[in-house]
Amino acid sequence: MPLGTWALPSPQEVRGSFVPSETYILSREGQVLQRLRTDRQVRRGQWVALSDVSPALRLALVVSEDQRFYAHSGVDWKAVSAAAWANLWHSKTRGASTITMQLAGLLDEDWRASSQGRSVGQKLGQALAATQLERNWRKDEILEAYLNLLPFRGELVGVDALSRTLFGKAPHGLDDVESAITAALVRGPNAGAEVVAQRACGVWQALQAQLHAEQPGGRDCSMVQWRTAQALRARLWPATEGIAPHWAQRVWAEVRAAQPPEPEGGLRSTLSAPIQRLALASVQRHLRELQGRHVEDAAVVVLDNQSAQVLAWVGSSGSLSQAGEVDGVLAWRQPGSTLKPFLYAQALDERRLTAASLLEDSAAQIATPTGLYIPQNYDRRFKGWVSTRLALAASLNVPAVRTLVMVTPDAFFLQLRRLGLPLRESAGFYGYSLALGSAEVPLLHLTNAYRALANGGRYTAVAPAWSAAAAPEEALQAVSPQAAFVVGDILADAQARAATFGLDSVLGTRFWTAVKTGTSKDMRDNWAVGWSQHYTVGVWVGNASGAAMHGVSGSSGAAPIWADIMAGLHAQKPSSAPAAPAGVQRQRVRFVSANPGQTLEPAREEWFLEGTQSAVFAISKEAVSAGAVMSSDTYHIENEHRQAKAATEKSTSPWRARIAQPVSGTVLALDPDIPPQHQRLQLQAHPAGPAEMTQTQSRSLRWQLVTHQPQQVLRREIGRGNRVEWLPWPGRHRLELRDATGRLHDSVELEVRGAGARE
Repeated sequence: MPLGTWALPSPQEVRGSFVPSETYILSREGQVLQRLRTDRQVRRGQWVALSDVSPALRLALVVSEDQRFYAHSGVDWKAVSAAAWANLWHSKTRGASTITMQLAGLLDEDWRASSQGRSVGQKLGQALAATQLERNWRKDEILEAYLNLLPFRGELVGVDALSRTLFGKAPHGLDDVESAITAALVRGPNAGAEVVAQRACGVWQALQAQLHAEQPGGRDCSMVQWRTAQALRARLWPATEGIAPHWAQRVWAEVRAAQPPEPEGGLRSTLSAPIQRLALASVQRHLRELQGRHVEDAAVVVLDNQSAQVLAWVGSSGSLSQAGEVDGVLAWRQPGSTLKPFLYAQALDERRLTAASLLEDSAAQIATPTGLYIPQNYDRRFKGWVSTRLALAASLNVPAVRTLVMVTPDAFFLQLRRLGLPLRESAGFYGYSLALGSAEVPLLHLTNAYRALANGGRYTAVAPAWSAAAAPEEALQAVSPQAAFVVGDILADAQARAATFGLDSVLGTRFWTAVKTGTSKDMRDNWAVGWSQHYTVGVWVGNASGAAMHGVSGSSGAAPIWADIMAGLHAQKPSSAPAAPAGVQRQRVRFVSANPGQTLEPAREEWFLEGTQSAVFAISKEAVSAGAVMSSDTYHIENEHRQAKAATEKSTSPWRARIAQPVSGTVLALDPDIPPQHQRLQLQAHPAGPAEMTQTQSRSLRWQLVTHQPQQVLRREIGRGNRVEWLPWPGRHRLELRDATGRLHDSVELEVRGAGARE
């Protein structure tokens, strides 16, 4: 006797080993966000208790498969003798296999029928196994396991998968016709529609006879035949269902990579169900309002500022989109002006600008190795001299490009990398258009970079999707707390952004928020990304196909969704402005124009990084008359001339120096055959004006070498005075000339090639 006969599992073991093909992704509150099919081989639903199965189906199965189920003890000897007699006389009759015997075959493949049927030994073993099942299991446990393990049509296993796929309902809702069709599929799961309909008709007639005490076969089956044909064509159970399809895919991908034990009931994730519903409803409502403007897609991500956990993830507009499978949170799109806050933060950190520094918003032609780069503003208008605060808040393009010329694309490229933005090309590929968001980035990474600004410039990666208890990684100080604070204060300034967006802009909230919009070329993408005290929200609106929208900008497309979500998040939760960190000072400033009687900007209180504050910002007549065409190598020198801080009433004009040697763009090649001491480069500084440089001024000069490496920027002093000898070292460098106060006088870019000589 095979040992398998005596080793049949218990009902609890069978239920415990049952693995559905569907995984439920849960919210942090334990609510179901998404049902996701994760087994592509078979389709199993959840284990269904017998009490949750339609009484009509239970009766139909007994009538069809085992009429004496509740009377026999595993083997129906009457059916066995009838089958034997029929075989003797070569007549056709139903098989003698009981429900219990069929369950034994489902539990142990030794008793399962092959394509040639069962052998005598298999039939005997199956009968003994069924007898053992009847001794150890109750009848309701046998019928329950049978219904859940029975293969039906195609890939469908179990009554839950069958009823949801063919009838679009749970098993408790099956009526007598649907129950008859289900029972008919037991004998021939993959039979043709006509055969199944004929069998279903017989089951239904027998069922009606049982229910109404009438002779079987007396009812018309045309309705059963029609419903059978309809059911066998139906596929009413989608592979995924819920409010977070793209998020569910991310959770499952992380779970498969980590391979943790799957908890019963579903995978709990960091997503918040109420916030997800809020974001999804806002996307669909506002996209419907934009009908007729050739826009059908949007994406939203909400991050918790402190934990870096994802609280909402809307990858598409769902039924409104023709590309609902595309996850807009991870799609690579051009971010437009949303990169500007990081650029100005870097300029503040490098002491190139302050929030009150004056930048010229006028027509500019910047010479590059590939020709002239001519940036334009969104409205094709120029506003003249503006402060850094107004330039960023009003999202002016030309001042941003002028700032990038000072910072350099290479340095800005590395800064974006430190903030977690996965730029796919080199800095040279993007050039000065990087200031205006020409590099494609995903919404998730862009939003997380803004979260770094919300956290005082500290960057951490987004937290894992499925484990709320994951230990946070060590933060990287990508931006100084002082620069992050000043940039946040600018992006929260409704007065400063009024020049472009007006005072009644949708970006204005009743609580503290900082936000930036962006629109890519030809209105293919628009964005609104910003943060409050507790949350960072990123919104993208556009078309997954890349097609241009019609008259939809960041302020009309993404901004209303952003404001709507922020309002919902803070309906009962306040958001306060951050406290000023150490190292910033607030001072009243005024602006003086080169033209008497003209006011550039009203006097105001302004935030400064410590050591950069000034009371008066003025424009010289030389700056006004300067030409607009300048090379990218010298623009930052001219720009600092234009922005040179005017002395207060009791001070004189500051002196300036320039680098006379080497010139910007110099390429040096080291020769390994020449001794290092004979390859030193002489650095020379001359006064920028007609006046001679005094000895005190000369001694105050500091030469600093700035070298960008993959994960850091190295800055070191290499000499003092107006003449210094320097031993070149391979790499791309920026040579800066500063005075003892740290004020930048001039800088040049150079490259050293060849093997380095050690001092």
